[in-house]
Amino acid sequence: MGEDNVKIAILSGKGGTGKTFVSVNLAAISKQALYIDCDVEEPNGHLFLKPKKVQREDVSLKIPFVDRTVCSGCRKCVDFCKFNALAYIYNRVFVFEELCHSCGGCSLLCPEKAITEKDKKIGQIQSGISDHVKVVTGILNTGEASGVPIINKLFSYITSDDQMTLIDCPPGSACNVMDSIKDVDYCILVTEPTLFGVHNLNMVYELVKLFNKPHGVVLNKYIDENNPVDEFCKEKKVKILKKIPFDKEIGKINSNGLIAVKENRKFKALFNDLYRIITKEVN
Repeated sequence: MGEDNVKIAILSGKGGTGKTFVSVNLAAISKQALYIDCDVEEPNGHLFLKPKKVQREDVSLKIPFVDRTVCSGCRKCVDFCKFNALAYIYNRVFVFEELCHSCGGCSLLCPEKAITEKDKKIGQIQSGISDHVKVVTGILNTGEASGVPIINKLFSYITSDDQMTLIDCPPGSACNVMDSIKDVDYCILVTEPTLFGVHNLNMVYELVKLFNKPHGVVLNKYIDENNPVDEFCKEKKVKILKKIPFDKEIGKINSNGLIAVKENRKFKALFNDLYRIITKEVN
């Protein structure tokens, strides 16, 4: 695998393990990178990278709109919809937008052509520049059921000029995470050295195994050798790429919205080494 257009996903079984911390510092230490924040429900990578010249693009879905003056009440659209997004009540077709999957089938099926489609904004994509890093952030509107359409749109920002794409995934292992990793070349699993950390690590480990993705672990907040993550990785034969020590200085830097590799030589050396290891892993 060459260095061009390498796509690396950074995952964690839950929030707060250091997934974004690892992602933004890898982006900052790279020579040239595209950082994509797929954690669309609560993106925060931009708070550290602080992109400039930010441009915005709305993301919308097609939702059925019923012209009740034309509708004959045949209910074919209601019977067709397997997601129960349409209902015929009191001689009228009602649309439940939150349940609609935007397949367009109801409008195609309607014999009276009473159903057309309208745009429903579900979120936004913001793109900008932070030094040598292109920053692309997905933001899902509050109350929307799924961020998958935004995540899929985020990947259209990848170009042939991007040497490395770092994908900051949503926490967990649900559908939005699956869409975030389906086309990547390598997965970094970020975890903590606790029993709870192992439980959540196993969730994303099973996911990347299901997708047959090459992967390695970054152990964050590391204290000593006697921890369950070491045992888990030894048992599963998973490589620990790097152990980031528990350090109050990291917490201070993060709480101020700063990037560790720019503030401390020790952390710059650590992430330089991690970057070198990952580059070797994907080549």
